[in-house]
Amino acid sequence: MYSSFQLALKYLNYYFTASNGKGHGMHSPFVFEFITKVLNDKTKYADYNAVEKLRKELLNNHEIIEIEDLGAGSRVAKYKRRAVSSIAKHALKSPKFAQLLYKLCKYYKCKSIVELGTSLGITSSYLSLATGTDGHIATVEGSSAVASLAAKNFEILGLNNIQSFNEPFDEWLTKKDLGFDRVDLAFIDGNHQLEPTLKYFIEFLSRSHNDSILVFDDIHWSNEMETAWEKIKGNESVTCTIDLFFIGLVFFRKEIKEKQHFAIRF
Repeated sequence: MYSSFQLALKYLNYYFTASNGKGHGMHSPFVFEFITKVLNDKTKYADYNAVEKLRKELLNNHEIIEIEDLGAGSRVAKYKRRAVSSIAKHALKSPKFAQLLYKLCKYYKCKSIVELGTSLGITSSYLSLATGTDGHIATVEGSSAVASLAAKNFEILGLNNIQSFNEPFDEWLTKKDLGFDRVDLAFIDGNHQLEPTLKYFIEFLSRSHNDSILVFDDIHWSNEMETAWEKIKGNESVTCTIDLFFIGLVFFRKEIKEKQHFAIRF
């Protein structure tokens, strides 16, 4: 993975070279709609309150748990014993990006959702609330202690459309029946390495449709992740990608006749 200094330099380069986040000068109708209707949706949805209240409680939970990290590790700590507050501080998506996933799911009416990397369940909860009672979310977490905490959090929020799995991503993905044949939205947040990331992409590609959205976390986390992102962009089924630096969005819209790749300031 890149050092904090390297990552800061990369972010500065992204910030000064990316398209503005207001849509000015954007000639792609699809991406312009995404910018104006999703990225710049400033609505303070009521659903945000309960999830952010839970986040605050987790940030103040100093219970020590034993965790197994089956991914590429953490930028901040690699200890097997960690406080819940530390996980909440360093592993959860910020409100800005978690709420973006909510808006993305809500606007494009995603109903069949997969998340690789439950963590404490904050993004899972946002996706659950966005998709509504007729949606279904399958979320996978490698650490049993973390998965157990996430399940309790879902109960606290009264979320009944989430199915949690505690097993390595690869093992779960090899199952023939995931509960649905097609995936509307997949959020891949874990195991930040080249080969696993490409493997997850191919697996979700086989379950995608015209309106599917794949979201990859930490696409600039390391040289391997940047290589994976470039390979994903080059796949013939991909028609549009959006680089928001900390996450990358992949679309398969056949109405987009020529490949479109954008970095957008967010």
